[in-house]
Amino acid sequence: MAVDPALIGKEFPATSLTVDAGRLRFFAKAIGETNPVYTDVEAAKAAGYADLPAPPTFLFSIEMESPDAFGFLADAGVDFRFVLHGEQSFTYHAIAYPGDVLTATPRIADVYSKKGGALDFIVKETAVTRADGTAVADLKSVIVVRNPGAGK
Repeated sequence: MAVDPALIGKEFPATSLTVDAGRLRFFAKAIGETNPVYTDVEAAKAAGYADLPAPPTFLFSIEMESPDAFGFLADAGVDFRFVLHGEQSFTYHAIAYPGDVLTATPRIADVYSKKGGALDFIVKETAVTRADGTAVADLKSVIVVRNPGAGK
């Protein structure tokens, strides 16, 4: 089933998260990050940071705090058996530190097809801000949906 382009512009409920130093260390370890600025406060301060900085891809995890982070795909009729995470990019505006309350606000920026409808692409953009509204980062993810039987 093709993804309906009417999804373009749809906004989803925001998700908030208070950044915690322990969680940053755990995330750094989970992704195999070995730079001590992400796990040791003294190393971070020696490198010029105010505290432990959030590892570069940590902000992606904020949306995973949502009770149904991928519910928008189910609502769009997407069969999860045919979904692939195709791309992820980050544009940073500020560093996130422990104690920051971050809010991720996602919206669908684009929906398009390729290969005669055999592949649909859903582009989701997410603005991440601090509690005071200052921009921390803009995230973009592209979800690929294979449509069996289409484009033949």
